[in-house]
Amino acid sequence: MADGTEVATTQVVTPMIAYEDAAAAIDWLCRAFGFTERMRMEDASGTVTHAELELNGGVVMLAQPTTEYRSPARHAEECDQARRWLSVPFVIDGAHVLVPDVDAHFQRAKTEWATILSEPEDQPYGERTYRASDLEGHRWMFAQTL
Repeated sequence: MADGTEVATTQVVTPMIAYEDAAAAIDWLCRAFGFTERMRMEDASGTVTHAELELNGGVVMLAQPTTEYRSPARHAEECDQARRWLSVPFVIDGAHVLVPDVDAHFQRAKTEWATILSEPEDQPYGERTYRASDLEGHRWMFAQTL
Protein backbone atom coordinates (compact mmCIF):
# COMPACT_ATOMS: atom_id res chain seq x y z
CA MET A 1 0.00 0.00 0.00
CA ALA A 2 1.01 3.63 -0.39
CA ASP A 3 1.60 4.03 3.36
CA GLY A 4 4.12 1.15 3.38
CA THR A 5 1.95 -1.41 5.15
CA GLU A 6 1.65 -4.84 3.60
CA VAL A 7 -1.66 -6.38 2.66
CA ALA A 8 -2.08 -10.14 3.02
CA THR A 9 -3.09 -11.59 -0.32
CA THR A 10 -4.46 -14.91 -1.45
CA GLN A 11 -2.97 -16.65 -4.45
CA VAL A 12 -5.50 -15.96 -7.20
CA VAL A 13 -3.90 -17.93 -10.04
CA THR A 14 -2.78 -21.51 -9.50
CA PRO A 15 -0.82 -23.38 -12.18
CA MET A 16 -2.17 -26.86 -12.95
CA ILE A 17 0.38 -29.10 -14.68
CA ALA A 18 -0.02 -32.62 -16.05
CA TYR A 19 2.73 -35.23 -15.83
CA GLU A 20 3.09 -38.67 -17.37
CA ASP A 21 4.53 -39.87 -14.06
CA ALA A 22 3.18 -37.49 -11.44
CA ALA A 23 4.67 -39.42 -8.51
CA ALA A 24 8.18 -39.14 -9.96
CA ALA A 25 7.53 -35.48 -10.82
CA ILE A 26 6.48 -34.69 -7.25
CA ASP A 27 9.66 -36.23 -5.84
CA TRP A 28 11.87 -34.46 -8.38
CA LEU A 29 10.19 -31.04 -8.06
CA CYS A 30 10.66 -31.21 -4.29
CA ARG A 31 14.35 -32.14 -4.62
CA ALA A 32 15.30 -29.88 -7.54
CA PHE A 33 13.11 -26.81 -7.06
CA GLY A 34 12.47 -26.93 -3.31
CA PHE A 35 8.72 -27.53 -3.32
CA THR A 36 7.00 -29.16 -0.35
CA GLU A 37 4.25 -31.67 -0.94
CA ARG A 38 1.01 -30.45 0.71
CA MET A 39 -1.30 -33.23 -0.40
CA ARG A 40 -1.55 -36.21 -2.73
CA MET A 41 -4.60 -38.16 -3.86
CA GLU A 42 -4.24 -41.47 -5.68
CA ASP A 43 -6.68 -43.84 -7.31
CA ALA A 44 -6.81 -47.59 -6.56
CA SER A 45 -3.90 -48.26 -8.97
CA GLY A 46 -1.64 -45.70 -7.27
CA THR A 47 -1.91 -43.09 -10.03
CA VAL A 48 -1.73 -39.54 -8.71
CA THR A 49 -5.08 -37.94 -9.53
CA HIS A 50 -4.38 -34.66 -7.71
CA ALA A 51 -1.45 -33.23 -5.78
CA GLU A 52 -0.50 -29.84 -4.42
CA LEU A 53 3.04 -28.58 -4.01
CA GLU A 54 3.96 -25.40 -2.17
CA LEU A 55 6.91 -23.05 -2.39
CA ASN A 56 7.12 -19.82 -0.37
CA GLY A 57 3.34 -19.80 0.09
CA GLY A 58 2.53 -20.38 -3.60
CA VAL A 59 0.83 -23.56 -4.77
CA VAL A 60 1.11 -25.65 -7.92
CA MET A 61 -1.40 -28.42 -8.61
CA LEU A 62 -0.43 -31.46 -10.62
CA ALA A 63 -1.78 -34.81 -11.69
CA GLN A 64 -1.37 -37.68 -14.10
CA PRO A 65 -4.49 -37.21 -16.23
CA THR A 66 -4.64 -40.17 -18.62
CA THR A 67 -2.42 -42.79 -20.17
CA GLU A 68 -2.80 -40.90 -23.48
CA TYR A 69 -1.24 -37.69 -22.11
CA ARG A 70 2.18 -36.80 -23.51
CA SER A 71 4.57 -34.43 -21.73
CA PRO A 72 6.28 -31.62 -23.65
CA ALA A 73 9.49 -33.67 -23.80
CA ARG A 74 7.71 -36.79 -25.09
CA HIS A 75 5.68 -34.73 -27.56
CA ALA A 76 8.91 -33.23 -28.92
CA GLU A 77 10.27 -36.73 -29.52
CA GLU A 78 7.33 -37.39 -31.84
CA CYS A 79 6.67 -33.97 -33.42
CA ASP A 80 9.01 -31.70 -35.39
CA GLN A 81 7.00 -28.58 -34.56
CA ALA A 82 7.09 -29.32 -30.80
CA ARG A 83 10.83 -29.97 -31.09
CA ARG A 84 11.25 -26.51 -32.67
CA TRP A 85 9.16 -24.89 -29.89
CA LEU A 86 11.43 -26.44 -27.27
CA SER A 87 14.62 -25.43 -29.09
CA VAL A 88 14.40 -21.88 -27.72
CA PRO A 89 15.31 -21.08 -24.10
CA PHE A 90 12.18 -19.07 -23.35
CA VAL A 91 9.28 -19.98 -21.08
CA ILE A 92 6.49 -19.99 -23.67
CA ASP A 93 4.08 -22.00 -21.51
CA GLY A 94 5.14 -22.37 -17.91
CA ALA A 95 5.25 -20.91 -14.45
CA HIS A 96 6.97 -17.85 -12.98
CA VAL A 97 8.02 -18.46 -9.38
CA LEU A 98 9.47 -15.94 -6.92
CA VAL A 99 12.22 -17.25 -4.65
CA PRO A 100 14.25 -15.42 -1.98
CA ASP A 101 17.69 -16.31 -3.46
CA VAL A 102 17.64 -17.10 -7.17
CA ASP A 103 21.36 -17.96 -7.33
CA ALA A 104 21.08 -20.57 -4.56
CA HIS A 105 17.91 -21.92 -6.19
CA PHE A 106 19.74 -22.17 -9.52
CA GLN A 107 22.56 -24.19 -7.92
CA ARG A 108 20.04 -26.58 -6.34
CA ALA A 109 18.28 -27.10 -9.68
CA LYS A 110 21.61 -27.78 -11.44
CA THR A 111 22.56 -30.31 -8.77
CA GLU A 112 19.36 -32.26 -9.51
CA TRP A 113 19.97 -32.14 -13.27
CA ALA A 114 17.28 -29.65 -14.23
CA THR A 115 17.70 -28.63 -17.86
CA ILE A 116 19.02 -25.10 -17.56
CA LEU A 117 17.63 -22.83 -20.27
CA SER A 118 19.33 -19.64 -19.08
CA GLU A 119 21.76 -18.68 -16.32
CA PRO A 120 20.77 -16.20 -13.59
CA GLU A 121 20.69 -12.69 -14.98
CA ASP A 122 19.51 -9.28 -13.78
CA GLN A 123 16.54 -8.04 -15.80
CA PRO A 124 15.72 -4.39 -16.55
CA TYR A 125 12.30 -4.81 -14.89
CA GLY A 126 13.83 -5.37 -11.44
CA GLU A 127 14.17 -9.15 -11.17
CA ARG A 128 17.06 -11.56 -11.29
CA THR A 129 15.87 -14.63 -13.20
CA TYR A 130 16.87 -17.98 -14.63
CA ARG A 131 14.90 -20.47 -16.70
CA ALA A 132 14.83 -24.26 -16.47
CA SER A 133 12.76 -27.19 -17.60
CA ASP A 134 11.80 -30.13 -15.44
CA LEU A 135 12.15 -33.86 -16.00
CA GLU A 136 9.18 -33.94 -18.41
CA GLY A 137 10.00 -30.72 -20.26
CA HIS A 138 7.70 -28.24 -18.50
CA ARG A 139 9.30 -24.81 -18.31
CA TRP A 140 9.83 -22.68 -15.21
CA MET A 141 11.16 -19.18 -14.65
CA PHE A 142 12.51 -18.54 -11.17
CA ALA A 143 12.94 -14.93 -10.10
CA GLN A 144 14.15 -12.85 -7.19
CA THR A 145 12.97 -9.27 -6.82
CA LEU A 146 15.94 -6.91 -6.77
